[in-house]
Amino acid sequence: MIGTAAAGDTVAAGAEVAGLAATGGLRAVALGGGHGLHATLSALRLLTDQVTAVVTVADDGGSSGRLRGELGVLPPGDLRMALTALAGEGAPARWRELFQHRFGGSGALAGHAVGNLVLAGLIEVLGDPVRALDEACVLLGVRGRVLPMCTDPLVIEAEVTGLGGDPAAVARIRGQVAVASTPGRVRRVWLHPQRPRACPEAVRAVTEADVVLLGPGSWFTSVLPHLLVPELRAALVGTRARRVVVLNLAPQPGETAGFSPEQHLDVLSQHAPELRVDAVLADAAAVPVPELLQRSAVALGGRAVLAPVGRSDGTPRHNPTALADAVRGVLAGTGADSGPGRESPVGTGREENARWR
Repeated sequence: MIGTAAAGDTVAAGAEVAGLAATGGLRAVALGGGHGLHATLSALRLLTDQVTAVVTVADDGGSSGRLRGELGVLPPGDLRMALTALAGEGAPARWRELFQHRFGGSGALAGHAVGNLVLAGLIEVLGDPVRALDEACVLLGVRGRVLPMCTDPLVIEAEVTGLGGDPAAVARIRGQVAVASTPGRVRRVWLHPQRPRACPEAVRAVTEADVVLLGPGSWFTSVLPHLLVPELRAALVGTRARRVVVLNLAPQPGETAGFSPEQHLDVLSQHAPELRVDAVLADAAAVPVPELLQRSAVALGGRAVLAPVGRSDGTPRHNPTALADAVRGVLAGTGADSGPGRESPVGTGREENARWR
C-alpha cells in the first residue's frame, strides 16, 4: 500500500492490478449513491465486467422516501440508478429507459420512477432485497452486481452549526434530505440504528476486490455513511484492494458549501481515522491549491492525482471515459500522464489555472 509498502512492492502490486484491468479480470467495487455513483459505475464498466455497486440506503425524499414510508422497503432510487449505470446494451436498453422513466401528472403515481416501483415490488414478492436486486440485474442485463450497504433502511442525523443567531451553536437535524439541504455547516453525521448490520455480500465484495472507489457524491449523505457501518468499515480498512477516493468537481450547495477539496478528506478522516487510501483522484481544474490536497492525501497514506475528469461542457459532472482513463492510470501507478489532453501531476505548474468551481 502506498505510504507503507516498499517501493518495489508497490510497483509490483500496481502492475498486477493494471494487468487485471487490461484483461477485464479486475474486481472493482464502487461505494456511494445517486449521480456520483452512477458516474463511477459508468467509468468502471469501461475497465471490467466485474463491477459491484454498494449503495447507501438512507434516502428519505421524493419517490424513494414515499415508497420507504408507505411500504417499509429500502429506498430504491439510488439502487435504480446504479442498476441503469451497469445495464447491458442491446435488448435491455428499452428496460433501462423504462426503469428511468418518471410518471408525470398529479395522481398517486406522480413523481415515481418505474424502476423504483419495480424494485419495491420485487422486494415485497421475494422478501429479500439482495435477491430482488439480482433479479433486476438479470432483467436489465447488468454487467456486475448492485448491493445495498445494509438490508434495512437507515436514518442519517447530523450536527450542524450556523442555523441560529449564535454561529457556534450546535443543532441536530434528522433525515437525508434535511442534511443534504441544510443552510448550516455540517460537522459530523451518524446513523440510526447506530451500529447497523452490513449486507454480507457487500462486505465480501469489498474484502475480495482488487480496487475500491469511494466517492464522488454527496459527501455527508452518500459517501461517509459507508464508513459508519461497522462491518463495512472494517472491510474497507482491512481489504487488500487499492483504495481510491474520487473527489467531487464542486462543493454541494448546503451539504458542503464552502468546503475546499482537502476539507472533504479531513472530514473523511475524522469519521474513519484508521482508514488508509492509496490515491485521491481529483480534477485539476477543481483544485485551487494542489499542495494542500497533496498534504491531506499523504496524511491518509496515499497521494493526490490530478486528471481532467470533468465534462467539457463545464457542468460539475464527471466524464465516465476520462474517469476510466484516470483510474487506469492510478492502478498502473502512473497517475495522470502529462502531455496533450492530460493534466500534469500535482505541483507541476498548473496551480494558476486551478479553480474550485
